[in-house]
Amino acid sequence: MKRYYETEEKTKKAFLVNILGGDDDSGRELRGLVESLGAQIAGHEIISVRERKAKFGIGSGKAEELAEMAKAVEADCMVFDWNPSPSQQRNWEALSGLPVIDRQELIIRIFAERASTKEAALQVKLAELSYSLPRLTHKYIDLSRQRGGRYGTKGSGETLLETDRRQIEKRIDALKKELKQVVKNRQVQRKRRAQTGVPVCAIVGYTNAGKSSLLNALTGSKVLVEDKLFATLDPATRQFQPAPGMTALLTDTVGFIRNLPHSLINAFRSTLEEASLADLLIHVVDASDPQAAALCKTTIAVLGELGAGEVPAVIVLNKIDRLPAAPPDEDAPDDVPEDAPAGEPAEELFRDALRISVTKGIGLDALKARIAEMLLESGRQKR
Repeated sequence: MKRYYETEEKTKKAFLVNILGGDDDSGRELRGLVESLGAQIAGHEIISVRERKAKFGIGSGKAEELAEMAKAVEADCMVFDWNPSPSQQRNWEALSGLPVIDRQELIIRIFAERASTKEAALQVKLAELSYSLPRLTHKYIDLSRQRGGRYGTKGSGETLLETDRRQIEKRIDALKKELKQVVKNRQVQRKRRAQTGVPVCAIVGYTNAGKSSLLNALTGSKVLVEDKLFATLDPATRQFQPAPGMTALLTDTVGFIRNLPHSLINAFRSTLEEASLADLLIHVVDASDPQAAALCKTTIAVLGELGAGEVPAVIVLNKIDRLPAAPPDEDAPDDVPEDAPAGEPAEELFRDALRISVTKGIGLDALKARIAEMLLESGRQKR
């Protein structure tokens, strides 16, 4: 079945709209998501909304202004960093004459492009169908005005809508059953790993923080690495030695992101469970990101939701080679920890963090030593 949001041509130019005061005021994350799909950003507006309106989610005057701006830059679509209701999305498309993509659909599109294993493909398809189900109505709105049947009790569009709805619901049920079997197989694999007594370390963190690069650096593997959001979705597990005579398994998990759609959280729960079942979490943070502390806290919050909040963790500040060389400040306080990333206040969050650069090979030996130390303290590894 053709995806609801698919068009004949791949979108080339997108007009982006952020709401000021949201989780991502600068809009950097939205731009990164759009660029991950290979789309060109034709324009980007950050607006202030005092009161949400029913028709467009914002005032009609501002909506008309944004629609005109999108047309002026010859955009192929409008992309919002919030999730309008299906009726609001229909109103926006009628006003602008352009396809309207919300944050949820944008992330689903990225996941659909990246999924390569059977489990990931099933999870994405389930999320796609769950997203499209409440948005079927406006596809048949014109047909439903035509009265059909001998007594005129139903429009032909309504009948077609009900047929498609039933087909999607059946497909969703079938996918859930298939995923249950895949999850069972994964649980069997986990049980076998547990029986070997080999501890498991899970690499977690915000998307594009360098998790896959770290896996490759520590294990010598060649997992796909790209400088884009959600470059890979499928978890990879490799064996490595954090210290001589010590063996552990290292698992790369899908990256986190603000406001990840609940349908995708639920769909990828079995994948993200790698974090909750691990013996140690290696929390990778992009130290060069001005919002490093905020992104770190977002990941910690998501880990808590997944039941991994109590798992021992080491925070790793990656990409320190990208930090600007700050001149010495004679007035700087003496208690600033050297591990604090540039641009962030000296706070407890990064006080015990390790500073590394995967690309330059800086700090990797210290990281392996910390991993070995924490595994020994937990009793999951014996020499």
